[in-house]
Amino acid sequence: MENEVKLLKQKYIWISVLVFIGLLVTVDLAFIYYQANFNEYALPSFCVVNDFIDCDSVARTTESQFFGVPLAYWGLFLYAFITLLLIVDKLKKIPFLKFLEVFKNKFHYIASLGIISFTISMILLCVSLFGIHKLCIMCVVTYIINLCIGLVAAQGIKGHFIGAIKQSWFDFVDALKPIPYRIAFGVVILCAIGFLGWTYSSAKFSPALKFSRNFGEFTKVKVNKYAIKGNTLGSQASDAVVVQIYSDYNCPMCFSANIMLHKLAKEFKNVRIEHHSMPLDVECNKYLKQEFHHGSCIMAQYAEAAREQEKFWEVHSLFFEKKPSNETAIIETLQNSGFDIDIDKIKKDAHKPEILNEIKKDIDYAIENKMIGTPSIKIGDDFQMGMKGYPELKKWVIEHGGKQNMF
Repeated sequence: MENEVKLLKQKYIWISVLVFIGLLVTVDLAFIYYQANFNEYALPSFCVVNDFIDCDSVARTTESQFFGVPLAYWGLFLYAFITLLLIVDKLKKIPFLKFLEVFKNKFHYIASLGIISFTISMILLCVSLFGIHKLCIMCVVTYIINLCIGLVAAQGIKGHFIGAIKQSWFDFVDALKPIPYRIAFGVVILCAIGFLGWTYSSAKFSPALKFSRNFGEFTKVKVNKYAIKGNTLGSQASDAVVVQIYSDYNCPMCFSANIMLHKLAKEFKNVRIEHHSMPLDVECNKYLKQEFHHGSCIMAQYAEAAREQEKFWEVHSLFFEKKPSNETAIIETLQNSGFDIDIDKIKKDAHKPEILNEIKKDIDYAIENKMIGTPSIKIGDDFQMGMKGYPELKKWVIEHGGKQNMF
């Protein structure tokens, strides 16, 4: 009996220490998550060690949340609940907390939570290693803590983890036998479902989830499957809704914007997309003080020159996909494209003064209208610097008179 009391006391102390460390780590992870996702001026956290060990990058992925709730917050909930279990014997003596009497075997529950959370942790570790290809070292610390909590709590329990899980299940079923407790549990579950439904649908706490919904289709592909050929993208009618885009061939988001606008042109019957060059390259952009997107100017020249052969949009998409960095690479890319292009002619046309002047004219207009970043979208007198999500873009087009195809 004395040994049993001693074991329980040791388990209580060790689990308390582990939970305290776990709370500190998850609070830090929650802060890292906030900085990485909501503070654009945040400096890298201390656990950004290299390209592989990078907590910040992991925090910016969709895998860092579950049902719209950051995994760090789930960890906080886990450790807070284990803390409640540790002191449940004292809490249930308080009259209005008498319902806590359903927790009869706290170390069984803690052992079950420890091994279940560790199993989930191993799944997350596999996702991190083989999906994201980055590792959050602070997350690994919580994985170890979860295992240790489970191991310590399972000491002295008959059947170890299996026995703990079985007893936890029997206690759960037994706790739901009284109708009032059954009703209370149902209310809690409904509230939890409602809350998680809101967090998942709103993506309020997960910018990565919101970004994935808005741009996922357009950022995960390498080729524009909606690509349209020729010089006209969309309706040729004089009264068409004109969507003007200012972009740079070395701008990562412009690649996605290009695919998005091609899809838009196919889904709307009275919309036309017009492209304007906004290369962030000192070679043709006089507003830049230092090199930014080297090679964007020469790509813009060749793309504009492709209009002379009715090949603008296919060359436009090709440059986004291949990103040739200099004129030699551009020529090689065009030669290997399979397009019916007169290489000698496009080389000559690309260096015509009128081509370069047209590009500089687009840059001047963009700067004068404060469209200083790429991509920038303009419809009528309204413009958006940066790209809207596809649902928002469609809504914006409809507000300006765009009409979707019925099929």
